[in-house]
Amino acid sequence: MYFTDDSLFPENMQPTIITAAPYGPEWLPGDVEDLPLSFDQQVQAAVDCYNAGATMLHFHVRDPKTGQGSSNFDQYNELLGRVRQAVPKMIIQVGGSISFAPHTADAKAKWLDYDTRHMLTELDPRPEFVTITTGTTLWDVTMAFTPDDAKGTHLDDPKVAAAWSGMVVDSTPAFYVEHLKRLRKNKIQPYFVPGHVHQLEIIERLVRTGVYMGPLNVALCGYGGGSMGRNPFDWMEMLRRTPHGASSVTFWSSMRGNIAIQTLATILGCHVRVGNEDNIWDMRKKRWSTVKQVEWAVKMSEQHGRQVATADEARKIMKVGEWYDSVEETLKQLGLPPNRADGQKGFLTYETDGRLPKAGDGRTNPVSIL
Repeated sequence: MYFTDDSLFPENMQPTIITAAPYGPEWLPGDVEDLPLSFDQQVQAAVDCYNAGATMLHFHVRDPKTGQGSSNFDQYNELLGRVRQAVPKMIIQVGGSISFAPHTADAKAKWLDYDTRHMLTELDPRPEFVTITTGTTLWDVTMAFTPDDAKGTHLDDPKVAAAWSGMVVDSTPAFYVEHLKRLRKNKIQPYFVPGHVHQLEIIERLVRTGVYMGPLNVALCGYGGGSMGRNPFDWMEMLRRTPHGASSVTFWSSMRGNIAIQTLATILGCHVRVGNEDNIWDMRKKRWSTVKQVEWAVKMSEQHGRQVATADEARKIMKVGEWYDSVEETLKQLGLPPNRADGQKGFLTYETDGRLPKAGDGRTNPVSIL
């Protein structure tokens, strides 16, 4: 992203899109008070978050019979339909991990196989987005925990914590190339979740080779233990390397570190995510429900002078339903320089005659800066 002199003025920022993540797939019943278990409770969680100011829902499904995360696609479709009916304007972003949480001392944190995860591209009704990873990496979310972060939860068990420490996000080209094809075929947009700058580089390569052609909505993920941590210089470098024309950039982090990270996102004009999937503590180390976190995000944005996005505004910002039909169009829309033509040397930019170009008028040929 490129910051000009007036970029940090709130009147020049996009309205803040608040994502709520209320389904806490890592938790078990009793870990957190606001964990929705029945389908009625899971639907109500979406309604409550929307009413509090969240316009996007990070969606997981919990099996009402067991209280654990579900990988049953009939349940996914049923709950999707009920949530869509209850909050029709809310943007639904399905978590691509499905169910990976280890809930016993002998279990391992493991993402499901590629074929199972590909089934998310066939959900009915269709969500607006499915999250997608690009690049296999260790994703030990417990590494950045303080000793009190898991207090009172089943993650306080050292054996369970050890199981979590070995979680690997399995995402090779065999997964993400095919997944992107299936998402486009079924008119579901990808929501990219790079954990470090090299996964961001993969996304750009996918754009430059035409594997992905469309708007770029991205979450910069900093949980530590394989993804970037809480060093603000890493966040700024990730933001600097994110294409300038990205439709939306949202920060994701964990536990009380998320309070500082979301404050940073608000100041920088990015978007925020809150909820019990990421954090269960307020700044005074008191339990913090998802709805209270959404209300805090609304207040923080307003105090900074930023408006909070309505559902219609969020859809427009994220370019919901838009696709591009060429590499050149995608690069131009994302604010990336063109691909290098044969024989071109130096750094690339777009040719211009000094006039504002009109879409499709042919006056955007790449040239070299020698």
